[in-house]
Amino acid sequence: MMKVGSGSLAFALVEGWERIPPGMDHPNVSGVCTDSSGRVYVYSRSEHPVMVYDRSGLFLGSWGEELAAPRDGVPSRYLAHGASMTPDDTLILVDHGTHSVRRYALDGTELQTIGPVDAPSDTGYSPEHPRPLRAAGPYNRPTHASVSPDGEVYVSDGYGNARVHRFGEGGALLESWGGVGSEAGQFILPHSLCVLPDGRVLVADRQNERIQIFDRDGRYLTEWTDVQRPQDLAVDRDGLVYVAELSWDAGDIAPRRGVVEHYLPPRVSVLDSDGNLLLRWSGAPGTPGHFSAPHGIWVDDEGSVYVAEITGSFAVTRGLVPPGTTSLQKFERL
Repeated sequence: MMKVGSGSLAFALVEGWERIPPGMDHPNVSGVCTDSSGRVYVYSRSEHPVMVYDRSGLFLGSWGEELAAPRDGVPSRYLAHGASMTPDDTLILVDHGTHSVRRYALDGTELQTIGPVDAPSDTGYSPEHPRPLRAAGPYNRPTHASVSPDGEVYVSDGYGNARVHRFGEGGALLESWGGVGSEAGQFILPHSLCVLPDGRVLVADRQNERIQIFDRDGRYLTEWTDVQRPQDLAVDRDGLVYVAELSWDAGDIAPRRGVVEHYLPPRVSVLDSDGNLLLRWSGAPGTPGHFSAPHGIWVDDEGSVYVAEITGSFAVTRGLVPPGTTSLQKFERL
């Protein structure tokens, strides 16, 4: 059994946890989260966007198939990206293909759209220029959403924009902040975010290799830089912050690091609420308990950690791992 950590902060890989039904697969899992009963919601770029499991890994069902289905013979642009569960057990899903953020009941009933849908804001982003030239309003290829303790929704608007948007519980836009760059309060691909119990907003500024911390109104407070391409953030029952971190290839040019001299493997890190490193693990991509392309992370009410990976589109295509390598792992808190 693969184990990491020690003492009160130790985990064991639950090998073979997900009992996926025959004929179903998900080589690219974008996000994962759990509800108050421990059921697990797996958000993937597949024909079955949301797959539901019990805590033991028993498949319970799926929904969202109509989102991924072709329309009038044209392939759907729906592209699963971020998933989070709210304290009242509603699921917020972010789709950066149709520039949308939606809230769902646990049975898949759509309850609310948060912000505009399929109306990309003018940031200068285009297929010919796949980075924003300027920041703008919601949305242009948003990445993730998180709910604050008082019910407000924060959205990281990352691939085609460089902003964070804050919405009231009813869906009204209250605030936007950010800009393109590497100065304090600017972003190069805000890929995810989470809200701590004390109201601080943590933003995974991926290509700047940092986590920026803001107050609820978007005022910059500080940043944590002991991270590598942070993809997603999760907070556990003790207020610890879990970070899913993407790899660098040799020869990549990182905005803050410069030229990457050798391959840096993906990893997961655990930080305290002040950003101090408590635990970190990585290893050979594709080996049990290690990672290929971590994209989403979640901690359930028992302290177990779920890591979702876009293994197919990121690691298989680069020849890092063979087809069929896992895209979802569970680590049980010991």
